[in-house]
Amino acid sequence: MPQPGENIPHPKLRGEWAELRFMQRATERGFRVTKPWGESAPYDIATDHHGHFLRVQVKCTLYKRANSYPCTICSSHVLYTPDQLDFFAALVIPTDTWYILPLRATNHQPVITLSPHLPNSKYGPYQDAWHLLRRKSKP
Repeated sequence: MPQPGENIPHPKLRGEWAELRFMQRATERGFRVTKPWGESAPYDIATDHHGHFLRVQVKCTLYKRANSYPCTICSSHVLYTPDQLDFFAALVIPTDTWYILPLRATNHQPVITLSPHLPNSKYGPYQDAWHLLRRKSKP
């Protein structure tokens, strides 16, 4: 039986669906979420945790290569910069696995490889790392 989202053939519609899924998951974890008006912002969602806003670009992947999932994290072959966003939220649709990745963790690569079945993989520490979106408490 396919996972939700696997039957959405158009990439743009599938991306919009992933954004909705991100907003749902973030809200369940106590974040407020904000979606910028229009499509001119370089990020999809802003999360708010006790007044601490972070800009998140949501990506998703459906296609398996070997035992992993390549995920494109650029926009029309252009890499994102720190002045545009803070995090990527990448959803591996077939396994319903989220990765919360700081921009710097992607090493300025246009495509990353996600391996939900390997917790010790390169991006394993970012699997379901929703805590990274929380404001650090003051000492």
